Amino acid sequence: MTLILHRDARCVAVDKPSGVATHRGWADDDDALLQQVRDAVNAYVYPIHRLDRGASGIVLFALDKEAARAFSDAWEHADKRYLGITRGHPPDHLVIDHAIPRAPGEDRVPAITEIWRRETFGRYALVEARLHTGRLHQIRRHLKHIACPLIGDVRYGKGEHNRIFRTQHALHRLALHCTSLTVAHPDAGTLAVACPLPDDVLAAIASCRAAYPVTAPAA
Repeated sequence: MTLILHRDARCVAVDKPSGVATHRGWADDDDALLQQVRDAVNAYVYPIHRLDRGASGIVLFALDKEAARAFSDAWEHADKRYLGITRGHPPDHLVIDHAIPRAPGEDRVPAITEIWRRETFGRYALVEARLHTGRLHQIRRHLKHIACPLIGDVRYGKGEHNRIFRTQHALHRLALHCTSLTVAHPDAGTLAVACPLPDDVLAAIASCRAAYPVTAPAA
């Protein structure tokens, strides 16, 4: 069952599990997240954004057309944060400004991701990312661009390290989770939603801390 993180008269925010498509339009799934949320709230819902099937965390749905339009208009200025595990160590702080295709086979468009390295364990790192634009696979593509691909990424990652995490750290998914969202609310004020890391990612981090030397960035 999908966990509802926040609900009010205009919107609902949920914790999407890994392995579930956001919308049936992106995958031929009878149990896509949109249908699950619609059933849970017994109302038509409007997806404001999407997460890749392998990712988990916050997904926001509006409950009416006017709210959907207001959230979409405010989305460019929303603060969307993610945590992921990478192979390799990014800098302590980096703004990646690197154009990527809008969709497969299409022209490149501007894309900006801000990242912070929060911790390292051996060859791996815990990374926080903030999206400043919203492109297809943006975080995944940008981390590959700086040679620090996400663990569990079968398209842009490293098979050897994905296998290490499956066999040694029991992580069988993309290591990317949307942890927080702050955006202007249609009824004035701000909507702020937080979502803790899921148990499998927490267990993989704990396993890495036990297996490899650990360092945290300088304050």
